[in-house]
Amino acid sequence: MPVAPPRPKPPALNALRAFEAAARLGGFAAAADELGVTPGAVAAHVKALEDDLGAMLFQRQPQGVTLTPLARRALPGLSEAFDRLGLAVQGLRAEAAPRTVHIATLPAIAQLWLSPRLPAIREGLPGITVSITALEAPPNLKRAPYDLSLFYRPPSEGRILAQDVIFPVCAPAMAARLHSPADLLAVPCLTDTAWAGDWAAWAAIALPGQEFAPRGPVFSLYALALAEAVNGAGVLIGHEALVRPALDAGTLVAPFAQRATLPCPLVLWSARPPRIGSAAARVAALLGG
Repeated sequence: MPVAPPRPKPPALNALRAFEAAARLGGFAAAADELGVTPGAVAAHVKALEDDLGAMLFQRQPQGVTLTPLARRALPGLSEAFDRLGLAVQGLRAEAAPRTVHIATLPAIAQLWLSPRLPAIREGLPGITVSITALEAPPNLKRAPYDLSLFYRPPSEGRILAQDVIFPVCAPAMAARLHSPADLLAVPCLTDTAWAGDWAAWAAIALPGQEFAPRGPVFSLYALALAEAVNGAGVLIGHEALVRPALDAGTLVAPFAQRATLPCPLVLWSARPPRIGSAAARVAALLGG
């Protein structure tokens, strides 16, 4: 009579994924944000995995969690496995929808840089669909379902599309009141929360040795701050790649000659080079043109 003993049950994939994310990112809250679940769900998955293994993976402390030696040894292999799984899923998606390209980018880049280029892409690449997701932070392209990513990043991370050159911009009527950088103390200076350090970076060049604290409205959307600058509400630090259309149209002007170049240019990259001739490769070529 054949013997068919019960097979050991492997750990749940969701529990492994929760552990890997929490271990790699340093906590349950960061893992929850990446996985799109609650910190409580991550904690429950990790506890279930620990119960299944019969061993602790995290040391719980009031100030957070730390990895046990077992967890530190296991993390590299699991991270590599999930990276490879993510890339395999991306390849499957690309094969299933070979004429669709998914791009992840900042909201400001999507509205002010990418959107004006979409008509040329549609005209030059008929039959290819470009979908855009606006994100506040770059995704992990080895895991996330995006073909291309477009963010201000270190130049070593991808193909540079534009340097990040910044300088004040404002409506022409506002510019008439400005004769030197020191005049900014007398007018509203608009600030975007995502780039709160822009004014300091530019002032270090334009007002060396002087303390400068911008006073004026604060916005959480750069495109809205830009629209308010066009409306005459104040002076905004312009990122050249994003404000170039408004400068060319004359709705904004740059009242001062001083420029500052930030260390992270506008970079296009993917988890792996798009296959030659693929929809992603052809879209990337047009964006870089």
